Amino acid sequence: MAHQDIIYPLTEWIDEHIDQPLNIDVVAQKSGYSKWYLQRMFRAVMRQTLGEYIRQRRLLLAARELRSTQRPIFDIAMDYGYVSQQTFSRVFRREFDRTPTDYRHHA
Repeated sequence: MAHQDIIYPLTEWIDEHIDQPLNIDVVAQKSGYSKWYLQRMFRAVMRQTLGEYIRQRRLLLAARELRSTQRPIFDIAMDYGYVSQQTFSRVFRREFDRTPTDYRHHA
């Protein structure tokens, strides 16, 4: 079985469960592979680590929500697994080069 035949369905599962606590242990258990082997396969297929993929997907979904709703930034941050609005803002700014508030008003 080709690695992409394992990883692509797994990324679909991750996307469907992105609002739940996800980490390498959870995803490895779902895949049936060891953490070490899964991370190697994932990086070979997706050209990024599993953790990077999960963070990026959460940030993209949060960005979409910032644009399409007026929900408080704090609520959006909590929905996507960030422990504080400050952490969310720092990670968001690193990814999009602007704060969530700025992104919401100028996107």
